[in-house]
Amino acid sequence: MLVSIRKSLFVILPVVMFTGMLSCSSKKEAAEEQPNPSVISDSVLKTLVIDTVKITNLTQSIKFNGVVDFDQDKVVNVYPLISGNVQDSKVMLGDHVKAGQILGIIKSVEIANYNAALINAETNVTLNSKLLQKQKQMAASGLASQIDVATAQINYEQAVAAKTAAEKVLQINGNNKQGEYLIKAPIDGFIVQKNVTNGMAIRTDNGGNLFTISDLKDVWVQANVYEANINSVHEGDDVDVTTLADPDKIYKGQINKLMNTLDPTNRVMKMRVILPNPDYALKPQMFATVTVNNDLDRKAISLPINALIFDHSQYYVLVYDGKKGVQIRPIEIITNNNKMVYIKSGVTPGELVIGSQAILIYGALNN
Repeated sequence: MLVSIRKSLFVILPVVMFTGMLSCSSKKEAAEEQPNPSVISDSVLKTLVIDTVKITNLTQSIKFNGVVDFDQDKVVNVYPLISGNVQDSKVMLGDHVKAGQILGIIKSVEIANYNAALINAETNVTLNSKLLQKQKQMAASGLASQIDVATAQINYEQAVAAKTAAEKVLQINGNNKQGEYLIKAPIDGFIVQKNVTNGMAIRTDNGGNLFTISDLKDVWVQANVYEANINSVHEGDDVDVTTLADPDKIYKGQINKLMNTLDPTNRVMKMRVILPNPDYALKPQMFATVTVNNDLDRKAISLPINALIFDHSQYYVLVYDGKKGVQIRPIEIITNNNKMVYIKSGVTPGELVIGSQAILIYGALNN
């Protein structure tokens, strides 16, 4: 396609011939110093983007290296409540799980003991209920005192309380009566950390979590800010985020938090950007680039960066002057922010420049 467009440009962009021959050699030299404009046909012109040179606020673009991380405010760590041996753990790192889904089973003596305690408590309730009824019957016949009845009542109530406590303990630990503790997902989300394997012995006093689950609907991008750039970033600044996985896709966000402390080893300050992640395209531990655009409280001549051409250590633009054609114009730039380029000299506000296929047209004009 590019070859066909280039050929068409050779045909459609003839050099406008001078109307007369210049006899004086000094005039010939002066003419050679001026770039030769070329005419663009109407059919080609319709396919091009024509931009206007403007005066806008000068914006500085600064890039920071960062890493995608899960939102630590929307994450749940699953810790073991009992000791035992892990069995039937089938979920893998990165799997999506539902709230209540079983992540694994722990065979535990503690659960068996909790179940035994509940059975004993239920037996005591039954026994003390019968003793209370017996004491009431004997008191009605004059064979037992009211103190005996009150004592039986207290024993019954204590047995009920013990049964309730045993039920709560078993319920907290999964309410399983087979000597098993079921590890369940507390929320919907993705397994972002897994620290168990089948057959692994775990203890409640080791302090380690079994799983970490995050919904990943929002993610953090944490970037490093070096000392020289600390004054150039502020909470609330708009940023553009790109990743190595899809460098052409730009995620829009804002600086949510500046940590205001420097890492003593790397001498960097952490900055955090929160991004929505509805399609889960942003995954934890992806490398990212965070671009911060700052207004410098001054104005400059600007045009879209797509109009910029760089060749032989010089920047150019293609100035379009209607029927007079296209002129290759060398320019001097101040800076760019990946969207706009800010011009020091070479063009003036109001001039028109070609903003698409500029490199292709530039090559055709130079051949």
